Amino acid sequence: MRELPRQRSYLAVPATSERFLEKASKSDADAIFIDLEDAVVAGAKDSARQRAIEAIDRMDWGSRLVGVRVNGLDTAWGCRDVIEIAAHAKRVDRLLIAKCEGPGQVHAADVMIRAAAQELHRERPLQLEALIESARGVASAEAIAGASDRMAALVFGAGDYQVDMGSIGAPARWDYALARIANAARAHGLAPIDSPYVDFADAAGFERLARRAAEEGFEGKMCIHPSQIAAANAAFTPAAGEIEWARQALELMAAGAKEGRGAVRGPRGEMLDLMHEKMARRILARAG
Repeated sequence: MRELPRQRSYLAVPATSERFLEKASKSDADAIFIDLEDAVVAGAKDSARQRAIEAIDRMDWGSRLVGVRVNGLDTAWGCRDVIEIAAHAKRVDRLLIAKCEGPGQVHAADVMIRAAAQELHRERPLQLEALIESARGVASAEAIAGASDRMAALVFGAGDYQVDMGSIGAPARWDYALARIANAARAHGLAPIDSPYVDFADAAGFERLARRAAEEGFEGKMCIHPSQIAAANAAFTPAAGEIEWARQALELMAAGAKEGRGAVRGPRGEMLDLMHEKMARRILARAG
């Protein structure tokens, strides 16, 4: 069975562009999602869905995770997106539910997948991700995260969230929303993914927010342009200094354990205990 990668970089690709789809399939992104929602105008929704289905199984995506952002289930296209993709796109790994505001939308998508995909034999069950982009969605993050065994990630959508909150200007931080989404995702064993940064010409701004998200427990960040991929991959990968600290910490803890000591002095002069051992193992696992 193909091992799904982490989602350090989650690249958005419009379903209407064959050229962008080809470029995405050869990019360094850990994961891509083909967008049927905001990147597609109303008159092109049906044709975009069909193009996405064809591209998913025709192109060579390598080992990367492939998702599709479907339209909201309360629109004229969302339910058909879920049913058609679940029934016909064997290579797709996940469906990203746009504007998810409660567990009911997750339950509905789950039922549709079960009904549509009965005859399509997959390596693994088709998974779901929820795009949290409203005040109601943030308030329901825990319920959404635990709504189905298919749930794999919670994704923050800061743009629509800002609109829903009535915020004026461009806030640098959404501390409450970020913390609630990250905590809900981790509590249910899901990956928390941060919002895209729309000014792709501002590389420094993207890197700053990606590193902030990593500090707050996020697994990765949406990218709207290939130029953002390298910065996302770097931000959510432990630095060389962290990796070396983790290796040394485990060696020192192992030596201390042989002497019957549960706490030892660390490589930076700090005191290490079992909590640091867990942290070190997590750093090395992520680095791998």
